[in-house]
Order: sequence, then C-alpha cells, then structure tokens
Amino acid sequence: MPVTKTFEYQTVDLGGKRAKGTIEAPNEAAAAQQLRQQGLVPVSISEGGSLLRRELTIPGLGGRTTLKDLAVFTRQFATMTASGMSLMRSLSVLEDQATKPSLKKAISEVRVDIEAGVSLSSALGRHPKVFPAIMVAMVKAGEAGGFLDGALERIAVNLEKDASLRGKIKGAMTYPVIVLAFTGVLVAGVLAFIVPVFEGMFAQFGGELPLPTQILVDASHSLLWSGPLFVGVVLGSVFLFRRELARRPALRLAFDKVKLRLPVFGKLFAKIAVSRFSRNLGVLLGVGVPVMQALEVVGATTGNAVISEATKDLQSSVRDGLPMSAQLAKHPVFPRMVAQMIEVGEESGQISQMLDKVADFYDREVDTAAESLTASIEPLMVIVMGVVVGGMVLCLYLPMFTIYQNIQG
Repeated sequence: MPVTKTFEYQTVDLGGKRAKGTIEAPNEAAAAQQLRQQGLVPVSISEGGSLLRRELTIPGLGGRTTLKDLAVFTRQFATMTASGMSLMRSLSVLEDQATKPSLKKAISEVRVDIEAGVSLSSALGRHPKVFPAIMVAMVKAGEAGGFLDGALERIAVNLEKDASLRGKIKGAMTYPVIVLAFTGVLVAGVLAFIVPVFEGMFAQFGGELPLPTQILVDASHSLLWSGPLFVGVVLGSVFLFRRELARRPALRLAFDKVKLRLPVFGKLFAKIAVSRFSRNLGVLLGVGVPVMQALEVVGATTGNAVISEATKDLQSSVRDGLPMSAQLAKHPVFPRMVAQMIEVGEESGQISQMLDKVADFYDREVDTAAESLTASIEPLMVIVMGVVVGGMVLCLYLPMFTIYQNIQG
C-alpha cells in the first residue's frame, strides 16, 4: 500500500461556501482529486505539520506581492473557473484568501471594475505593479478565444516555473551573502573587542606601532561612527544606482551588457534571460496572442535590456515579413541553437512548442550552472574570509616582533 500523508486543505463549493479540514492521501495531487470528487474546489492544500516550513513575515515589510503570491493566486483562480464557479464569486473568495495587503486591495478593485462592466483583462491592466503585462495579455487572449480557464492555467504554470527559476538563483547566491555577512560581523567584533586589548598591551611596552597595526587601531577607535557610515553609504549607493537604472534606459542597457560579460556570472545571467524570453514568448503564442504584441510584451518582461533591444529588432523584421529566426541569429545573446529551434518551429507551424522546449532546456542549464557556481564560490569565499581574518591577525602580531627584538637587544 502507498504511504499516505495528512494534508490540511481549504475549499469552496460552487455556492461559495468555504470549508477547511484534513485529508489522507499519498500526495498533494491525489488529495486535490479526492476533494474534487466530493464537489469541492481546492483553494489551498499543504502537508500537515509543516508549521516550521512556513515563511516568516516582518510586520510592515511583507506587504509586497511576490511572484510566488501571484502564482498561487492564478492557480486558485484557474481551478475555480475550470470548476464552473462564476467570475465574481471566484474573485470574492480569492480576495478573502489573499494575505498580502497589496494583492487583496488589487483583487477588490478588479472585482469592483468587473461589476461596472469592465473586462477582466482591462481590470487587471489597471494594476501593473501587481499583475504583470504578460498575465494581462494572456487573459485578454483567453477572453477573446473563450478559453479563460485554459489561459489562467498556462499563466499559473508559467509563473510557477518563473518563481522556481528565481528561487534557484537566490539559493545559489545565499551562501556567498551569508559568508560575506559573517565576515563583516567578525571584522566588527575583532575591531570592537580584540583590538582594544592588544592596544592596551602595546601601550605598556611603548614604542611606535607599525603602519598596518596603527590603521587597525584607528579603525577600532572610529568604529562607532565609521561602521554605520560605511553601511549607510553602501545601501544608499545601491538605492541610487537602482533608481538611475530605472530612470535611464541607456545606463540599464550598458549595465546589462556588462552583466552578460562577467567571468563567472555572465553565462548564468544569459541562460536565465534566454529561458525567460523563450518561456514567455512560447506561452503568449500558445494562447493565440499575435506575434507583434507577444514580442512587445516579452521585451518588457525578460528583465534584461539586451533582450529587450533584440525583441524590438525582431518586431521590425516580423513587420517587414521576415522570419523571426533569421534576425534572431544576428544577436549574440541568443545561442545558435535557439535560432535553429525557432526556425524548425516556424517551418513546422509549432513555434510555441519549440519555444517551450528551448525554455525547458535552459531551465536545466540554469540548474547545472547554479550548482556549479555554488561549488566554485564556496572555496573562494573561504579564501576571502581567511585572507581578511588572517590579515587582521597578522596586523595585530606585527608589533610583537618589534617588542621581541627590543627585548633581545
């Protein structure tokens, strides 16, 4: 017999009545199937006893709608519409279910707009900070083609894969960030507690301190104001730089070009950009969005200005009646395999399927690259931490040699 697990669930019926409870099933999919057989629409299903795995939120800092929140919202929305629940009732349930204030507010306003006769896609489009352009375009195509539930399903899959991709990148960057933070704390601890002890000992013996040791002592004296100043300057510089990137497209383009040429990270960034481009374009074309509109939306959602510039060039080519693959090969950011796969898709009439395969391939490439990056960064971070700590220890012991020579003399 298969091993069963206990799952906690929340459901609604076709009348909008909500319920919660537990159910025994081998996996989450089986639990959802059992609930559907009972005439219930699963809103959320999670394995019981997963309290320790729940995300912690800090009051005042957890209100922003994340990609994960949007993926969950879209998945639930797709499930409800596919089960026959009305649009207004589905949105009402989703509004009650939402935990992020920004998402809850947006859903409420979307529901009010729809009651006033506005289409779902237009209502979603009024909240660009919550609902991305690709989601609005796909919903619009689903409304026009009469397959809104199918469009929502594809949106959910796309958002889930995008969230998974971002999670892998964050996972790869977690180790170096932790090591650097630990190194910073260690340096501050040495300056605050260890250096004053050595300084007192050096003062008893007299004499002039070597320059490296004197610099360390001066840093210890100024730690109370120089430490916060350093942190403030770093954070302020990052904030100002990100603001300028958003304001100045030329700077963003130059910065993204540099990102793609970095020795270790460049290939990873390029694979992420190509994967996102292929996935988004394939999904849009798959639900019937016109190619010109699809390219426009994709150019704004890849997160890389180099890809965005390339999509503008592709739009010009398609407008002139040229195949997209021919122009794609002229941009170095796209590997030759991508252009060849799209060319095959154009010839066979299966360009959407080919783009999905390209995205799946580069998702696997990103997995491999992220693992390789983590493996290569670990020893590098250990070396960096060793050099910093070892350098400070050496600076502290330099006067010892002078004192020893004076005693011998």
